[in-house]
Amino acid sequence: MKPEKSRKLDMGLDSISFFKNASQRMQWLGNRQKVISENVANSDTPGFKAKDITSFSKMLESTQQTGMTTTNVRHISGNSQNVSGINTEVDKEAWSETMDGNTVVLEQQTIKSNEIGEGYQLAARLYRKGYDLLNLAATGIR
Repeated sequence: MKPEKSRKLDMGLDSISFFKNASQRMQWLGNRQKVISENVANSDTPGFKAKDITSFSKMLESTQQTGMTTTNVRHISGNSQNVSGINTEVDKEAWSETMDGNTVVLEQQTIKSNEIGEGYQLAARLYRKGYDLLNLAATGIR
């Protein structure tokens, strides 16, 4: 019998809930920016309906693990739901609709894009501060 190789302790930052949430927030913001960009690209397309993605809180609720937990990489997962939890839907808060049926208002998309940029900067700063605090706790060096 071969001796079992010692397992390496995998302690990535994503295993800490604070960092996981900040990372998920950045992913959600990136996906939202992609949808907003598609809206802007289709601002002259007749009949195009502005879109947005589900809220961050809904994404978190849908990504919470339910069902069986796997304890080995070879086990079959009991969770068959969408892993990302991010769904695109028609924007119900679109400001107006043109005569050709398009609901993209560039000013509204610009405001949303700016909110996304600010949200991303905040998440990145929080992620960095959390890392700095961990580093301080581990090394004692500021």
